[in-house]
Amino acid sequence: MNESRRQIVWLVVFMAAVSLGISPARAAANQTEDLQAFGRLPVSAEGRVKPFDTVARTSLMILSGRQTFSAGQENRQPAVRWLLDVIARPKEANAYKVFRVDHSGVLALIGRTNEDGKRFSFDEIWPYQAVISEQARLASQVKPKQRNAFQRQLIRLFRNLKLYVKLSAMETPYAVPPLAEGQQWRPFSEVYQEARQGGDPHPAVEPIAMILKAYHDGKPHLFGDSVRRYSRIVAEQLPQETRRAGFEVLFNRFAPFYKATVLYAVGALMACVAFLLRCTQRDGAAAGWSRVLGNAAVWLLGVTFLLHTAGLASRVYLQGRPPVTNLYSSAIFVGWGCVLMALLMERVHRLGIGSVTAGVVGFTTLIVAHNLVGDGDTMEMMQAVLDSNFWLATHVVAVTAGYSATFLAGFLAIAYILLGVFTRLLKPDMSKAIGQMVYGTVCFAALLSFVGTVLGGIWADQSWGRFWGWDPKENGAVLVVMMNVLILHARWGGMIKLRGLMVLAVGGNIVTSWSWFGTNMLGVGLHSYGFMDSALFWLLLFVVSQLAIMGVGAMPIRSWRSFSETDPTRSGRVESGSP
Repeated sequence: MNESRRQIVWLVVFMAAVSLGISPARAAANQTEDLQAFGRLPVSAEGRVKPFDTVARTSLMILSGRQTFSAGQENRQPAVRWLLDVIARPKEANAYKVFRVDHSGVLALIGRTNEDGKRFSFDEIWPYQAVISEQARLASQVKPKQRNAFQRQLIRLFRNLKLYVKLSAMETPYAVPPLAEGQQWRPFSEVYQEARQGGDPHPAVEPIAMILKAYHDGKPHLFGDSVRRYSRIVAEQLPQETRRAGFEVLFNRFAPFYKATVLYAVGALMACVAFLLRCTQRDGAAAGWSRVLGNAAVWLLGVTFLLHTAGLASRVYLQGRPPVTNLYSSAIFVGWGCVLMALLMERVHRLGIGSVTAGVVGFTTLIVAHNLVGDGDTMEMMQAVLDSNFWLATHVVAVTAGYSATFLAGFLAIAYILLGVFTRLLKPDMSKAIGQMVYGTVCFAALLSFVGTVLGGIWADQSWGRFWGWDPKENGAVLVVMMNVLILHARWGGMIKLRGLMVLAVGGNIVTSWSWFGTNMLGVGLHSYGFMDSALFWLLLFVVSQLAIMGVGAMPIRSWRSFSETDPTRSGRVESGSP
């Protein structure tokens, strides 16, 4: 019987992994080999060299919120085909419904309503370009923090139209590579005009023109030959950039973070079921299933963590930067750090709580990262003040790891409170073990956040000539340090016991979320590198949820189901329990 359980569970895990593993082949099913080769060609955009495939994906994501598009009755098509159509077959591309508009006021401006859908073609929107341009000009005169939803959507639509026109005219990306050291990438439209006017022709102009003409005329053999010819020219001049561009295409197709998101969810579900079976087991069969599911969950989460790590390492290679450079990468790294620590805790305590926390936090942080993709390239060029690999690898990594540890302590505390108040599953041994995990994690978080904040002050002194300036981000960093130190001193001084430790650890989630996201939403200060007002609602919702959990945790011990029944002495042991 045990062997059959094992086979069933591992079969489920294997099928989940295989189904995710074959998704790249499915995603590339509508791409010919030559189309894929075109997608690997390196170009320059937004301050870095990247493949056409990435330009197409990010541009389509900005316009449509998706990385694929629908061309009539055909199945979903890859973004690189859309980009080629925009450049070489504009009549067809202008009919694709790729412009997302979902504000009723903006829809009315282009003669549409909510019943007409959310995505529209260039042909449908362009007749209203004059009024869109004028209204966007008026909206841009309003300060960003004072703009309403209509004004923000209008400005976004206007910018998307400009992006589409630039792509169509090949003003962006810069597709003509430098021929010698010190030269820069140039837009094809500019170099092509110079060649037509009798200037010295660039060797890349003719093959690029042939690629576009062959695609326009529907000549696949000529298109493939021209792509390979141009690829050889670029590879000779820029071998390293060509290799990186090819690797980035593989990275895009494999989508490691998407797969990790799904697998974290599956692992969290399996770990939850195993934990419940372990706590409620009535017979040997339940215990057997609990062990099998628990072990399978740990292995699945471990493999997912390796996938997460591979994705993180790939970004480091592609950017040539440490792992944290913007809000998107910080979400990836915070989740990675939480999962690593949670799995190590599970290795030590083997309660199942570590596995559940690893799956839930890994899934949640990658969902947050996914919702930060819509603004464009997630590996954009660094701002000048941040252009230091040493400080990015020390200050930024230390501070972000401090976020990871503080969040992990908070989520463990949430599990403790919910289990203690609403169930009878929180036994004394488990209570003590979770207390040890939270206490140790808070100690680690205090150390990391303090070291990271001090290093940030040294970097600020080198960059701006002052160690501390009470900037919102600096205030947020020191609040994280103070919150962790407050928890430790309150515990050491006897002002709180185990239950108080959990309530304050949940409060650490609020302080950390403010330092991480809230300071960027202010749109002020030297550290405001990722302003995003769209996340304000979700941040406030998260803060309210944490306050509610803190309120639940502060309820009298007699209201906690795990400690109020059957054994009146247990509540006293919980209150006096010591990590």
